[in-house]
Amino acid sequence: MKQTMYKPKRYFRRNLTPIRRHLSPIRSGDRIDYKNMSLISRFISEQGKILSGRVNRLTSKQQRLMTNAIKRARILSLLPFIYNEN
Repeated sequence: MKQTMYKPKRYFRRNLTPIRRHLSPIRSGDRIDYKNMSLISRFISEQGKILSGRVNRLTSKQQRLMTNAIKRARILSLLPFIYNEN
């Protein structure tokens, strides 16, 4: 006779606090573009670094497009590579 391992019952979440969905910081009308400086500036830290996707709450595709747009804006000197503290 084969013995089975004891598996505890799984309790599902019922009528507790509702699960909150985080809204994307990029609206449907916003285009991720290197010329859209008002959008790009929200995803850069005070030192000029690109914030991570987890901090931004962006999907991986949006984060990739945002990174390319920021790098392109830096190359075209629309954004500085680093911000001076002076």
